[in-house]
Amino acid sequence: MIYDMSQMTEGAPQVFVKRDWLNLQDQNNGNYQGNQMVLDTSQLANSNKYMAYREGYLAVPLLLTATSTSSPLMFDGSAAGNSVDRAFGLKNWFGSIIHSITLDYAGTTIIQQTPLCSMWNQFSLLTTLSLQDVLLNGPSIGFYPDTSDSFTYQPGNSPDGPGVSNGANGIAQGSITGVYPPGSISNVGFAERQKVLMYDIDAATGGNGAQTFTLIAAGAADARLRLNQIYKGNIFTKAAGVFQSSVMAILRLKDIHPFFSQVPLLKGVFMRLTLNLNQPSVTMSGDGTNLILSSINCPLGGVNPLQVAKRTTPATSIVDGTTAVCSVQEGGSAIGVGAGTSMILSLCVGNKVIDATQRAVAGVTTSGLAQSIFLYVPAYTFNPTFEEAYLASPTKTIVYTDIYQFQTALAPQGSSFNFLITNGIANVKSVLVLPFFDKISQSGGGVSQTTTPYQSPLDPAGCGPTSPLAQITNFNVVVAGQNMIYNTQKYTYEQYLNQLQGCNSVNANLVNGLTSSMISQYDFDNSYLFYYVNTSRMLPVDEAVPKSVQIQGQNLSSLPVQYIVFIEYGVQVSVDVLTGSRV
Repeated sequence: MIYDMSQMTEGAPQVFVKRDWLNLQDQNNGNYQGNQMVLDTSQLANSNKYMAYREGYLAVPLLLTATSTSSPLMFDGSAAGNSVDRAFGLKNWFGSIIHSITLDYAGTTIIQQTPLCSMWNQFSLLTTLSLQDVLLNGPSIGFYPDTSDSFTYQPGNSPDGPGVSNGANGIAQGSITGVYPPGSISNVGFAERQKVLMYDIDAATGGNGAQTFTLIAAGAADARLRLNQIYKGNIFTKAAGVFQSSVMAILRLKDIHPFFSQVPLLKGVFMRLTLNLNQPSVTMSGDGTNLILSSINCPLGGVNPLQVAKRTTPATSIVDGTTAVCSVQEGGSAIGVGAGTSMILSLCVGNKVIDATQRAVAGVTTSGLAQSIFLYVPAYTFNPTFEEAYLASPTKTIVYTDIYQFQTALAPQGSSFNFLITNGIANVKSVLVLPFFDKISQSGGGVSQTTTPYQSPLDPAGCGPTSPLAQITNFNVVVAGQNMIYNTQKYTYEQYLNQLQGCNSVNANLVNGLTSSMISQYDFDNSYLFYYVNTSRMLPVDEAVPKSVQIQGQNLSSLPVQYIVFIEYGVQVSVDVLTGSRV
C-alpha cells in the first residue's frame, strides 16, 4: 500500500469547469388539496447546461397539525407543566409521503403509476444503506429504521389503541427480569426521527429551550422568525387545542425511483414529474379507558406517514380538567386521549392545513417555511476537451427497473395459499412479498372502525416494517411454471441467508469489512419480513418473453394475512445526451 501510494501522481485534470445548483418551483402554487404535485423541467431544459438528475432532490415542506376542540387538550403543557413535543412524529423516511409517481420523458411516459411505491423504495433503502449512511444522511431524508422488537399487540380495544403499537420513544433501559421480557422497550428509530421534526425553542416547557433561543435571538418568538428565514423546521404553535410543527423534507431523486440513479448528464431534456401524495387525517378519541381511532382518512388509500407515540404508565401529566389525556415519562412523551375528548392529527404538504375542521380551529395558522415544492438539480459546464470525448458517443442507453404491484386476497390463519400475481410480464428481475395483517376491528366512543395496519398511526407498518411475526413456510415463487427456489423455503434462516441477505448490498455482503444493509436476521424474524427472490438469472433471449408469476406458501400467523407483492422488471430507453430527445 505504501509503495502504491508513493507511485501515485498528484493532481488530476478538471473534467468540469463549473457546477451551479439550479432550482425550480412546481406548478401547484402552494395548493396540494388534490393530493398531487406536478413539476416540469422546461426551465432547466433551456439553460444550455448538462443536468445531473441523479444528484437532484426535492425540497418538500411538511406541516403536522394536531387540534382538539371539545375539552381542548393542553398541548402547551400548562395543566401539569409538561410538554407534548415528543408525542407526535413521522414514520420512517420522508418519501413515505409519495403514494405513486409518473414520469413523462419528451412526451412519453417512461415511469408507470404504481400505488404504494414507497414500500418498495423503503425495501431498497433498507437493503442498500449502511449504518454510517443512516447517521450521515438520515436527518436529511427522515430515515432511521424502527426497532424490530419493541412492538406490542392488542386484538381490539386497549389504552394503547388497536393492533400493533410500536411508538414507545423513551430511551431508558427496561427491566430484564420477569417472564419473557420484551427485547427492547423503546423504538429508537422513532425517537431519532423525532429529533428532526420536533425542534422546540419554547423555554416555558423546560428542557434547553431557553439556552437555545438565547443563542439565536432575544426571545422565542423572534427566534422562530429567524428559524423560518433559514427554513429550519420547528414547533411553531403549542397552545390549548392546537399543536403545529413543520419541517423541510428532502427527497433525493435517486431514492424515489431507480431511473434517476441511472440517468447520465443530459442537456435540453424536458421531463414532467407527477407525484400523488399521502396527506392523511386521523381522528382519535377516548372512552375513559381505551384509545379509539375514530376515523382514518387516507385519500388515495396509501400509507399513513403519521406516527403517534405510545403512552406510558402511570398516566400523569396533561389533563383536560380531570382525565389524563397525555402521559409523559423521562426520555419520551406520548398521547392518550381521555374520556370526552377528541383530537384530529393531520399531515399536509405545503404551509397550509388542508382539513376543513382543523382550519376552523382558533389558533391554527400557516407554517413559516416554503409553501411549494422545489426541485434542485446541479448544472455542469464541461471542460471542452472532456465534452468532446463525452459527445463522441452521444446516444446513451439508460437501463433501469420499474415495479408492478399486486395485493392478494386474505390468507386465513394457518392456511396454504397459491396466488397468481400476473399472467405475463417480461424481464422479471425480482419478486418481493410483504405480509400485513387483516384490518383490526375496534369499537368505542360511538364508532366502529377497522384499521389497515399501514394506515394506523400507531403501527410503523408500511414504512419499513411489515406486520410482525407473520411468517411464511413452504414458500416459493413460480415464474412461467418454474420454481425459482430449488427446495421450497421452510425456515426463516433459509429465507434470510439464501435470499434476502446481500441483495442490493455492496459486494452482496460477501466481503468482511465492506458491507451494507440495515436488516439483520433478528430483524427479519421480528418485524422486517421481506420475502425476496431474485428471478433475473436467465438467458438474454428469454428476457423479452412475458411470463406469469405466482407465489405459494403457508401462513403461519394466528391472524389472517394479506400479501402486497412487488415485481421488479427491467426497462431501458435510449437518449441523445446533447438534445435530450429519445432515440
